[in-house]
Amino acid sequence: MSTTPSRAPAEPQPPHDAPATAQRRPTRPSGTFLVRFGLLVAWAVVIVSFMLMSDVFMTSGNWASILRSQAVLVVLAFSLIPTLTAGEYDLSVAASLALSAMLVAILTVQQGWSTPLAVVTAIVAAGLVGVVNAVLVVGIGIDSLIATLGTQTFLAGVILKISNGETISGVPSGLVELVNTPKVGQLPLGFFYALGLCILLWYIAQYTPLGRRLLFVGRNRNVSRLSGLHVSRLRAGSFVFGGLMGGLAGVIYVGTSGSADPTSGLTLLLPAMAAVFLGSTAIFPGTFNSWGALIGAYFLATGINGLALLGIGVYVQNLFYGAALVVAVAIAVIAGRRRAKA
Repeated sequence: MSTTPSRAPAEPQPPHDAPATAQRRPTRPSGTFLVRFGLLVAWAVVIVSFMLMSDVFMTSGNWASILRSQAVLVVLAFSLIPTLTAGEYDLSVAASLALSAMLVAILTVQQGWSTPLAVVTAIVAAGLVGVVNAVLVVGIGIDSLIATLGTQTFLAGVILKISNGETISGVPSGLVELVNTPKVGQLPLGFFYALGLCILLWYIAQYTPLGRRLLFVGRNRNVSRLSGLHVSRLRAGSFVFGGLMGGLAGVIYVGTSGSADPTSGLTLLLPAMAAVFLGSTAIFPGTFNSWGALIGAYFLATGINGLALLGIGVYVQNLFYGAALVVAVAIAVIAGRRRAKA
């Protein structure tokens, strides 16, 4: 059974000189309005539905809570995009988040390190996790699902060991303020960090040779090699970049909560996967893209928030995320088959 991420190319396979052509002009998004913006339409329908059912749903405080609470999830979702674009899976990004958050807490609270040094150390450590994944998958040739699942499990044990299984609180207030300080209305800086990263990833994917080459590698490695691309280097780089972004998500996590929990960050993998696959059906259908992931994350958050306001039990969160992931992958597979027949 193939473990290549399920999606269909949004454009034909590139010819021998395609990478050079792609460097001269970005890909224009294709598809009808409903195909590209259907997720936004569905989001609007969900918003209107809950607005009619709950008087609290459309208050500024509730919406600020929705937008503020998902910054960590959005950045974690972004960390999945490079490897998925390259045709790989990285199941260890949530563990990289948890490791980064725990290192920041331990180094600042227990070891007395300065906040900037602790933050840089934590992000570098998460990047090294990406290096290990690259060696296992690209260097040795282990399937990415198996390799990153093993890495994730190993890191979970490391985190429990270094934290003694306890939540570490008392993170320096400077870091908390750097993430939680309101800037526009009630929206904190963490939301704008996620938004800025979204714009950066969109620009890289659409307007730089690196983004186009990574996309070609994910579409067809053999054609990419014949076109002169360094396929192994690009695949390895996607793991490292994903690890670094997972580390950044961990910093935002510990800054948002003011503490680090050895297990809670690991539960964010499924929601992040759901957001990314759901987002691959929107804006640039057939490709994993940052705008789609951003919309997917907040679409899911809106649904869960609305159901919670209606008094639905907490179990609905797992049901919602799981169902969204299955539906999103099913849509991507069906759309891919239709494009292949066209």
